[in-house]
Amino acid sequence: MSGVAFADIEAAAARLAGHAVETPLLESPALNERLGLRVLVKAETLQRVGAFKFRGAYNRLSQIAPADRRRGVVAFSSGNHAQGVALAARLLNMPAVIVMPADAPSVKVEATRGYGAEVVFFDRLTESREAIAARLAAERGAVIVPAFDDPDIIAGQGTAGLEMVRQARALGAEMDLVIGPIGGGGLMAGVALAIQTLSPRTLAVGVEPELYDDARRSLASGRRETLAPTVRTLCDSLESPSTGELTFPVLRDRLSAIATVSDPEVAEAMRCAFSTLKLVVEPGGSVGLAALLAGKVGQAAPGACVGLVLSGGNVDPVLFTRVLAGEF
Repeated sequence: MSGVAFADIEAAAARLAGHAVETPLLESPALNERLGLRVLVKAETLQRVGAFKFRGAYNRLSQIAPADRRRGVVAFSSGNHAQGVALAARLLNMPAVIVMPADAPSVKVEATRGYGAEVVFFDRLTESREAIAARLAAERGAVIVPAFDDPDIIAGQGTAGLEMVRQARALGAEMDLVIGPIGGGGLMAGVALAIQTLSPRTLAVGVEPELYDDARRSLASGRRETLAPTVRTLCDSLESPSTGELTFPVLRDRLSAIATVSDPEVAEAMRCAFSTLKLVVEPGGSVGLAALLAGKVGQAAPGACVGLVLSGGNVDPVLFTRVLAGEF
């Protein structure tokens, strides 16, 4: 397994108290009517840095020994983990350098720099971000903070699941199903572990872009599959070529299914989130909603109570304008 236990998620929640936002669990009668479900939306778009990634980043960085903090941290990310690490480092008075793809959305690059981090660019199709991060960490004596394949990262992301169960019960609801995005798998590994510990009957379904369906292939084969990143998708935050060594066993054991969605389906979900929920959601954060709207989640029986994670809202303004205009 991942080396992550439910107690680790509870401990992460204690560390995050007063630092992370307890994001709301929202319900829209209009969305419920459209889908024939009761959908409880976990709006991680309203988390610090605009994405769930702050949870895992702060949980990891806060456990670095004070004597080691002056050497800082190195992370690699297309944007949301970058911002989470940058802000956590600033709050803990640590230097941070982030390895980002040269084509990362400018809104994410600017925000990462705005939190005080140094940004080093790489070509995602020809260079290894892991190799660059390893070199920088060796040169600086810094700690590498992975985006998802780390027990403390997984535990931090799992705190969203803890909140969902408590918030749903406060609404008089028990979730039949929880849906969320999969890139490297840290979010759904942590959320599924947290929710199913508290509510064993709740099923978990992951969603990923159809052009980056490594998790779906991995669950089908029973082993980690890796894709060669030769194409792009709207969902820049989910363009991981494989799940993690730590996250895959959790996903394999806890997910009932993995759905895949196309770019046009993601764009429709972004429009729906904006018009119906009044939320700005980035492409990668919209895939769960996209799967529901496209009827790709067979586990969501009519009338079921579905927990839906909208994982981030850091979308490039120009891209968002084009999506709203129906260009995708």
